[in-house]
Amino acid sequence: MASDARTPVVLCWHMHQPSYQDARTGEFLFPWVYLHTIKDYSDMAAHLEQEPRAKAVVNFAPILLEQIESYLVQIERWRHGAGAIGDPLLAGLAAEQLPEAGTPAYTVLVEKCLRANPERIIRRYPAYSRLADLADFYHQKPELQRYVADRFLADLLVWYHLGWMGETIRKENHCIQSLQEKAQHFSLDDRRALLDVIFEILSGIAPRYRRLAEKGQVELSVSPYAHAMLPLLIELESAREAMPDIALPSHPGYPEGAERADWQMHEARVVFQRFFGMEAAGCWASEGGLSQRTLQLLDEHGFRWTASGDSVIHNSLNYARQQNPKLSAHDIHQPYRFGESRIPIFFRDDGLSDLIGFTYADWHAEDAVGDLVHHMENIADSTGAEPRRVISVIMDGENAWEYYPQNGFHFLNELYRVLASHPRLELSTYRQLLDEGRVEPLQLPKLVAGSWIYGTFSTWVGDPDKNRAWDLLCEAKEHYDRLTANGDLSAAQKAAASRQLAICEGSDWFWWFGDYNPAQIVSDFERLYRRHLVTLYDLIGCPAPASVFQQLSQGSGEPARGGTMRPGHEPGDAP
Repeated sequence: MASDARTPVVLCWHMHQPSYQDARTGEFLFPWVYLHTIKDYSDMAAHLEQEPRAKAVVNFAPILLEQIESYLVQIERWRHGAGAIGDPLLAGLAAEQLPEAGTPAYTVLVEKCLRANPERIIRRYPAYSRLADLADFYHQKPELQRYVADRFLADLLVWYHLGWMGETIRKENHCIQSLQEKAQHFSLDDRRALLDVIFEILSGIAPRYRRLAEKGQVELSVSPYAHAMLPLLIELESAREAMPDIALPSHPGYPEGAERADWQMHEARVVFQRFFGMEAAGCWASEGGLSQRTLQLLDEHGFRWTASGDSVIHNSLNYARQQNPKLSAHDIHQPYRFGESRIPIFFRDDGLSDLIGFTYADWHAEDAVGDLVHHMENIADSTGAEPRRVISVIMDGENAWEYYPQNGFHFLNELYRVLASHPRLELSTYRQLLDEGRVEPLQLPKLVAGSWIYGTFSTWVGDPDKNRAWDLLCEAKEHYDRLTANGDLSAAQKAAASRQLAICEGSDWFWWFGDYNPAQIVSDFERLYRRHLVTLYDLIGCPAPASVFQQLSQGSGEPARGGTMRPGHEPGDAP
């Protein structure tokens, strides 16, 4: 084929959120699932719909898909008078009567409505900016809140959701445009019309991506069910492969962790099939976390490809050279196989991916895309026309865009437009490259276990706070094993407990613990983690130990992008 002369470029966008929902009450403790859906997941689909020549891999965490579905069910039940909306912000948006000014419920809603990017979202809209200034004023002088009119909170709720709205929706939806033009004095009808738009967006996400997959524009792939870090579930000691001196939790390993990793992968396939009506060929193992035993698990579940960060291949190549000093392989822009595993692994170009995540937000879109494509052209020139070459840009599809003007609208449009028609670069997907025989994985003796961040597991284990969190999880798992083995739980109770355990196994909790991260976000996530553990104990009928109620971590850092994203390499580190 004529296209074979071009160097393949794969853009892989990872969509995931941990479980913010309390299994006992159905309440959502944080709104990030539906907010990222109306802003990012919808925009990312729209950019591909508007450029039919473009292609991408889009990876979904199953726990995210289930939470989107839960929002839809709750809103539909509320519409029919059969239940409440479990998210305080959405419930407030639709409420006939809002909390009275000065009450705790009122204060909580106001504070939630200010959790948005100050420059790119709040200050972009004069009406929203004025409301935020007033909220700050009343926060400093709470005795004046009794004089606040009801319409202040109503307007703030509307503007919060308008601010988080996806740019493609903002440019096309007449209801959103009308509300923005009105700017203030929003009625109950206005608020419920906005809720209808949100419901429509949520309900369209899975079908839109399914249609893109059926057209061949998108390859859909999957992560473990609750975004668990598989290598650490299987074997905590795997963290020592890249960091021999790392301090590990007091428990020697996660009890029956290989069995739980298998459960995470089996459930991922079930949920993916239910939402998209197809099998996933690829798996982005949570955080690109891989080990030799993880590769074996992915083989057993029939996956055709996986991926990780380029530090993992550098570590693995260094190990291979110790065994064979004459080994010449060194390129990150090609797939590899390791040991007896059959599955090919593609590796993220950290430099290119981090330019999008941390550098280009303040550039003019054409300049940013021009610079990125220039780097890709240089890679293509240096690798020539060898059949195994592929350039991989892998990053989350949600957190970067709030730092860009208009949610990255101009950057993404330009990126797809330029790459879709480039004479030397070809947008593709991993499945397509494998189907067409366009790549030839090189064989190496062993994969050195690690993740896309630094090629290690230091973001999830090793810090004292992270290790305490692992010890709490291991202790809960021991209670779970004992009580489920006793035969005292019904099949339904066991199923609910197993699913709740999976949520506790998610990688996000360990990501946030430690001084590196901001205090407010650490507080949010460590309280949510402990709440999930308490729910697990409730489901197995066991009192939670006192340690679960003790604060795990505080946080005091100010990382770039608020800590939601990290560069692939340590600062100053160039493999």
